[in-house]
Amino acid sequence: MDEISIPTVEVAGVPDPVPAELVVLDVREDDEWASGHIDGAVHIPLGDLAARADEVPADRQVLVYCHAGGRSARATGFLQQRGVDAVNLAGGVIAWHQAGRRLV
Repeated sequence: MDEISIPTVEVAGVPDPVPAELVVLDVREDDEWASGHIDGAVHIPLGDLAARADEVPADRQVLVYCHAGGRSARATGFLQQRGVDAVNLAGGVIAWHQAGRRLV
């Protein structure tokens, strides 16, 4: 099964603190967002992304995450097709939290 390769980064590959020029995009649902998210993240649920794609800056790198990495991989592929420099966060917010990174 040949699929388009989705650019992915491990939590350890994301600078701490997250650089201001990096857009962090959370594609989880509202209740997941409310339970804790990466500080400074933009929240656009995956189901809304196609309609709200213009809200994602195309001139900066975008780190996309969800709960475990599946939805964000789909979102990353979608954004890549639109010319956005998007990267999927491997393991999502689970991996972020397990690595001891802060959620708000």
